[in-house]
Amino acid sequence: MNASLNRAVLLFLLVTVNGYAAGESDSLWPIQKTLSEKKFVDLTHEFSSGIPHWPGFPDESQRTIYWYDKRPDTMGTGFFSEVFTHVGQWGTHVDPPAHFIKGKRTVDQIDVKEMVLPLVVIDVHDDVDKNPDYTLTVERVKKWEDIHGRIPEGAFVALRTDWSKRWPDAAKMANKDEKGVAHYPGWSMPALRLLYEERKITASGHETTDTDPGVATSKDDYALETYVLSTNHYQIELLTNLDQVPEAGAIAIVSFPKPKGGSGFPARVFAIVP
Repeated sequence: MNASLNRAVLLFLLVTVNGYAAGESDSLWPIQKTLSEKKFVDLTHEFSSGIPHWPGFPDESQRTIYWYDKRPDTMGTGFFSEVFTHVGQWGTHVDPPAHFIKGKRTVDQIDVKEMVLPLVVIDVHDDVDKNPDYTLTVERVKKWEDIHGRIPEGAFVALRTDWSKRWPDAAKMANKDEKGVAHYPGWSMPALRLLYEERKITASGHETTDTDPGVATSKDDYALETYVLSTNHYQIELLTNLDQVPEAGAIAIVSFPKPKGGSGFPARVFAIVP
């Protein structure tokens, strides 16, 4: 076990022991108090109309239907309420298995225990600076493990590329050449198989609009996203602020609404940093 995880486990044990000593064996409040004193990093983009999104999806619309004072374009007064219309895969969002695979889990079927996870950040932003078509290799995953120890089972693995710094410029996010081919980084099948099948992670996430690199999606090749979702795991797309969290030792809180039978939905993701 790596040093950061050792510290996290020690902290948990100390808090737990202190709780028992104080007669609070049935309370998690001491743990919450300890966590509240840590740094919190929001990994979520704000969403609105006009943000970068998959080109096959319509833009968001937003309309105020109630306002504090009387207005001719609203249904009533006394409070503020809006109607939002957007595709499930909007902004920082969750892709449940059913998004690609018929019969697999929808958003509402993702267990809440899959939403509080060890956060592993694989930082490849220097490689991406040199090559926007970079894809994560098995060797790079093992290099992370050489430094931090084996990736813990049940982790949320985030790929840091710093591509989110291009947000909210859709053209810069797509990074297309003169032939219309997109150039942005992605995962690779060998790396994903290692993470999901051998390390048995719970979920993965990235800063780009797709799991697959731009040169693949430009050919309508979504084999990597298909693979992830076919394993009955979920993923998060369009993360941000991964440059503000360590590669190891933090906790990811991955939350989203619970639409019945939902194919996806905007998510709120944040990290608690040691």
